[in-house]
Amino acid sequence: MFTGIVAGTGRLLAKRSAGGGLAFDLEAGFNLSDPVEGESIAVNGVCLTAYNIQGQKFTVDVSPESLSRTTLGKLSVGGEMNMERALQLSDRLGGHIVSGHVDCVASVRERQPKGDFTLFSFSFPAALSRYVIEKGSITIDGVSLTVNSCSDETFEVSIIPHTLQVTTLGLLKRGGKVNIEVDIIGKYVERLLTRNGSGAEPNVQGKGINSTFLAENGFF
Repeated sequence: MFTGIVAGTGRLLAKRSAGGGLAFDLEAGFNLSDPVEGESIAVNGVCLTAYNIQGQKFTVDVSPESLSRTTLGKLSVGGEMNMERALQLSDRLGGHIVSGHVDCVASVRERQPKGDFTLFSFSFPAALSRYVIEKGSITIDGVSLTVNSCSDETFEVSIIPHTLQVTTLGLLKRGGKVNIEVDIIGKYVERLLTRNGSGAEPNVQGKGINSTFLAENGFF
């Protein structure tokens, strides 16, 4: 698990084919204190397993599934990406709960300066719109952000100068592609409300949410 508060950016040193996917050699732009072989590191919002850790350099494998759902396959050697180490139980949850499992790729529709801030508008698949709500959380290339407004196929976020400086979001231009992870809590709530323990389809219509329903669905 992650928080969407990136530790800093890193660089892609090399990429090569490996087992039907790709292997990346990466260098973090921050100190990897007490690194553990096999630990999880989010790269542009994608949870990957780090190995061959030497100082700030490490290797990750990117599966065909990750390549098909994210922008990682489009990264060029020398390119920058956002990085975050996995959450520890003692850490502050400064952003929101992020799994590192990307839901889709979105496109930058517009970038507008608003005083010291920058307003970004993104287009994304309508099928995911039910998980994106005004003032809710969303993860863009691994960065936890708050949704300003949204429709069935678009949403907007306002980004502060500090975030633009310490992440790759400052490099985004109109038409650029980003990895999106919607709020995982919304997906779990939907799942609980639309299926019962036997796997049957929706069973709450006309029943209402009461103490019996909450108990049957594990809330208490």
